[in-house]
Formats: sequence, C-alpha cells, structure tokens
Amino acid sequence: MSIPAAAASAQAPWQRLLAQAICDPAQLLRALSLPDHLLPAARRAAALFPLRVPAPYLARIAAGDAADPLLRQVLPLDVECEPQPGFSADPLAEAATQPVPGLLKKYHGRALLIATGACAIHCRYCFRRHFPYADAHAGGSRLEPALAAIAADGSIGEVILSGGDPLTLGDLRLAALAQRLAAIPHIHTLRIHSRLPVVLPQRVDAALLRWLAPLSLRKVLVLHTNHPAEIDADVAAALAGLTHSGVTLLNQAVLLRGVNDNADTLIALSERLHDVGVLPYYLHLLDRVQGAAHFDVPQASGEALINTMRARLPGYLVPRLVREIPGASGKTLIA
Repeated sequence: MSIPAAAASAQAPWQRLLAQAICDPAQLLRALSLPDHLLPAARRAAALFPLRVPAPYLARIAAGDAADPLLRQVLPLDVECEPQPGFSADPLAEAATQPVPGLLKKYHGRALLIATGACAIHCRYCFRRHFPYADAHAGGSRLEPALAAIAADGSIGEVILSGGDPLTLGDLRLAALAQRLAAIPHIHTLRIHSRLPVVLPQRVDAALLRWLAPLSLRKVLVLHTNHPAEIDADVAAALAGLTHSGVTLLNQAVLLRGVNDNADTLIALSERLHDVGVLPYYLHLLDRVQGAAHFDVPQASGEALINTMRARLPGYLVPRLVREIPGASGKTLIA
C-alpha cells in the first residue's frame, strides 16, 4: 500500500486538471458559446457559492445549449440568491451530529469523516454548499481526535470518507489514513463517497489503485452520477480499474428538475450504470438547502417516476427513492 515518495512528489495529471478547473463564469460561457446575458446572474450567484468545473466534465456539456442537463448542474443562476421558505443553510442538521469536529455520527454502525472541504466540481444543488468546512473537517490537527473517537466506539464498523470530496486529497494522505483505519480492530469497511471518477476520471490512476487494491478492509465507492451523459469512455475505464481492484461500486443520484426528472433519463442512467459495473443505490429527493430550490421535484412526482422504472427495468436497476430527515435512524424510504 506504500507509494514511492519520488513518484508522489511530482504533480499527477489529475492534479493539474484539478488546478486548471474553470472558476470564472465568463470563461465558462465563452468555452460553451453561451450568450453574454447569462453573465451578470452567474457572477452574482458565484459570489455566494463559487463556480468550479474541471475540463473533462466541461467536454461533455453541449455547447450553445443553456438547458443542457450537465450545464444546469454547474451554471450559477440568479434564483440561487433568492431566499426560499423551507430551505436552510444546514438542511440535514449536521452541526448537531459531530462528537468531534469533522466526524459525523448519524447512523448506528457508521461514522462519516469530513476528510476535506475541497471538491473537483461545485454542484449548484449541493446540500453542503454552506457547510463550515474551515471549522468542521477532520484534517490536520483534527484528525487524531476523530480517529481516537472512532477507535473508542466499538459500535462503528464502517467509516465513510466524505467531504467535499476525499479523492481530491493526494494518495500519500489517503493511503496513510486508510492504513490507520484498517488498524482499528472493529472497522471492517471503508466507504468512499466521491464524484471524481465521474467528473475527473483521470483521478483513478495507478497511484490510487496501488494502495487501494491491497487494502484489507472491504472497499465500497459510492459515486454521484445524475445523468447518463456524464458517463463517457474515460469514466468507464476509470470504473473498470476500481472494479478490478476489488471495489464495490454503487451510485446515488439526486432527483433534479430540468436534469433527470423524467423516466426515460432515469432509465437510461440505470442502464448506463449497469453497463459500466455500477449498481443504482439511491435516488435522493433534494435536500432543501438554501440556493437550490429551483431543482426541487415534488415527492409525488418522484414516486411516479420510480413506479415507471419498476415497470420497465429489472428490480436490481431500480434505485430506492429516499429522503434524508434530520434525526432519523437512517434514510427514509419513500418508494
């Protein structure tokens, strides 16, 4: 599981792509041949939650189409600046679930480490778009108290690395963290929640697989894919590398208005995921975070979509429609 220091010290291709991600709304509009009248609103919304889109994801967005479902996920809009009743900065009440900073303990048997606040892409509907990462991540000096809390709680069998996106961290840090977790006797599973294999598939390189493949823990990676157009040949190759390294691949999507709120798209997503070795896991109703109300889809519409999917797909390709309710003992199953 070790990584040669000389190899790790050089910047990997994925790190260069991460550093070069588009963060300027004007640059995004130029790259996609979109009209200038979108710029003032994009700048206003990006001042509240910054824009970030890496080049590999940008390449999958249709130029000149302001309604492209991939663009909709990343383009800042004026509606994000309008407060909406029922939408809050902390929709899942996560501030109340941290026994130590950066460690969330919401469900029995599992603990979630906020490994970093960094992401490769800023999804406009992100439920942690207002999360206080500066004070609530398990990096630096906060790592030891978080690991100590995990080691002291024998009820925890699975550790979930989340963020931000944990795969934005370098492999030396991730490998060292995985080794520390594997050394805790009651930990049997490492679960990683990441969008990088989809938005920046170059992240799944030899250095990542070198420490991940021999890891003694069970390995689960939960992707976040919302639309079949997000999965191209590079993404398929990255996922194949993970599968060959013994990683179980699951997907959770968010039901988003204007992105995937129709049966044909969701069915195509499930079939495309199956093509690349990923099982649909959850379809989340939107977490009601301030700034994302324009993505909300009524629960009844979600239930109807799932019923259509059940009629047209084998059961193992139908995700569970869920909502996360603060204080509940697990995800609340809707359909």
